[in-house]
Amino acid sequence: MALSLCKLTKPNGQKLTIAIVESQAMNATSDSNQHNLFDARVLALSHGSAQYLQKLGVWSLIKKHVCPITDIDISDQGYFGKTRLSANAHGINALGYVIEMARLGKAQLILLSQYLNKQESVTVNAIDNTIDNTKDNNTNNTNNTSNNSKQNVYWYSGDSINTINWHANSDIDNTSAHLAKVTLSLTSGKQMSASLLLGCDGVQSPVRKLANIAVESVDYEQVALIANVATSKPHYNKAFERFTKNGPLAMLPLMPLLANSIADQQITSASRCSLVWTMTKEQAESLQTLNDKKFMQALEGAFGSYLGTISQVGKRETFPLRLLHATQQTSHRLALIGNASHTIHPIAGQGFNLSLRDVQVMAENISIALANGHDIGSFSRLQAYQDNRQQDQHDIIKLTDSLVTLFANDLPPLVAGRNIALHMLNALPLFKKALMKKAMGY
Repeated sequence: MALSLCKLTKPNGQKLTIAIVESQAMNATSDSNQHNLFDARVLALSHGSAQYLQKLGVWSLIKKHVCPITDIDISDQGYFGKTRLSANAHGINALGYVIEMARLGKAQLILLSQYLNKQESVTVNAIDNTIDNTKDNNTNNTNNTSNNSKQNVYWYSGDSINTINWHANSDIDNTSAHLAKVTLSLTSGKQMSASLLLGCDGVQSPVRKLANIAVESVDYEQVALIANVATSKPHYNKAFERFTKNGPLAMLPLMPLLANSIADQQITSASRCSLVWTMTKEQAESLQTLNDKKFMQALEGAFGSYLGTISQVGKRETFPLRLLHATQQTSHRLALIGNASHTIHPIAGQGFNLSLRDVQVMAENISIALANGHDIGSFSRLQAYQDNRQQDQHDIIKLTDSLVTLFANDLPPLVAGRNIALHMLNALPLFKKALMKKAMGY
């Protein structure tokens, strides 16, 4: 979120000043904490997400590590239903892309580091977890010179929000000056006041909880088993979505690793894929008891021989799956962004893309407010944001929830229905085009 805001300016040329409160210690320049990339979790980027990352300047740093998805094969284990999506058939280079999460995060930190201000005591205009007019309670001096410099981002790493004062609970606070901001107290003792607070703090969002925003939640009673694997046949940039007796199984193509270590050299060219296998908790526990050889055999049995044999498997992890949606996106000088607002099933690979569209719309919303000299945290601007995002969020949540019901269920009527639907997709180009457009983030 901060990267999308750091270049924004007010009509007088002053930059929006941003503070980030991040509970984890972060280092944009050190490689000491990088994960083994063979075990790294990955993100599926839609075509639209790739375009926005290019606009932010991120793409040039990750493009050699991004694997394009040129084709998607969708099939149902043991049944006739099958469909294929092709970028070439629609005149584009790729339907989407796959990248290790660590690489994308690293690239964003590198770009953001150019804007970091190293001062310990600051007064700023925006905080990303983003606010306006931040003040450390250890200083009484206001530093306005930073507004015209490139270093307009202040990072409070290893810190967190303890309390939020909305300035609406007493006659003393209920003044125009106080209502034009919220005040945060951090666990470190620092205090910040802001025109706008953006809660970008994930599914367990402390900001959402402090704002007393309720959530609607559905436990799918499933987990995602995730691992990176190597196969004997190259993937040729094709992704696979296979519906198995355990649950939906996705194989996403990855770029080959650079041969800069013995471990990397074991991974043959064009043979890496990211596995996301949805199943019940009990099924996952059973698979997790298997050694690598037996697990690879079980995976081959479910996935088939599309990519030959599974020759290597990385670290296996499981994550519980649930649908979570905040009952409201905004409150007084507050907006929830990404997983703090919505967490969805990974069946269509749309979670990160939906969140990135939140970021894009909020950045555009703030840019419009600044260009017109308006208050970035006003009710009208936040209402405009919420109105803009509601339909997209509703559509994606409905799509993924419907797919879970349809494809993670062995009831005969549903099995028959989904196979007919997969088969008919090939005969209904207009419907397939509409599906592809949604999957591509448009």
